[in-house]
Amino acid sequence: MQQGLPLAGKTIVVTRPRAQAKALGRAIAAQGGRAFYFPLLEITPVEDAAPLRAVAARLEDYRLAIFISPNAVQHALPILLAGRHWPPGLQPVAVGPGTLKALEQAGVNGCLCPRQRFDSEALLDLPELSAAALAGQQVLILRGNGGRELLGDTLANRGARVERVACYQRRGPGAGQEEFLAALSAEALHGLTLSSSEALAHLLELAGAEHKAHLERLPLFVSHARIADKARAAGLSQVVLTEPGDAGLLAGLCAYNGSRP
Repeated sequence: MQQGLPLAGKTIVVTRPRAQAKALGRAIAAQGGRAFYFPLLEITPVEDAAPLRAVAARLEDYRLAIFISPNAVQHALPILLAGRHWPPGLQPVAVGPGTLKALEQAGVNGCLCPRQRFDSEALLDLPELSAAALAGQQVLILRGNGGRELLGDTLANRGARVERVACYQRRGPGAGQEEFLAALSAEALHGLTLSSSEALAHLLELAGAEHKAHLERLPLFVSHARIADKARAAGLSQVVLTEPGDAGLLAGLCAYNGSRP
């Protein structure tokens, strides 16, 4: 145990999809804690990539290409850019810093991205997504299956011609459920990080009535006010709202645990 570090002796559940979980886990370990990996969302490619290949064939027709998450970048770009470069007239848009980083690492630069909040509402506040900028323009939204419709519906109401394409699928937790519930029941966990409302829904369903009391005593660190509101509405009172991203979750974890005896 690394005494003196804010997370010394703490076991923190990291619920990000498997491909995005390790960075936060390493950061937790650097602060003395132990990461308990339990993805509440499993990410897989779409079963039918034909719609994605269809938009790839006419990528130059779009004014904006909006990537909803790093997963969208990971699963869409290999098909969109197979044997070609990013079209110079197509403006890439990232919903947040993780998505922005994924695009830049793939060689797609000059992206639009909100500077503070990282959600659909923040994207819609950008002047480049205003009605004056997009009326009559074609907009491509690259996302997972399902999800919120606010962004696409609002852009359509602003006069854009919007096409939504699913490039990956989200599923609930697979392996590791019994281990997680056993650790939860034994109160061997000291915090749980959440970064999506969908992950919260899976957590509540998994805990059910049998484990609800244990879950109510576990501090939840959430990176968006919408997730915090839903957690509290579900009866969870130990909810800590952090700044966005891994850095925000880590800072919230350290501040919370550093203030505890």
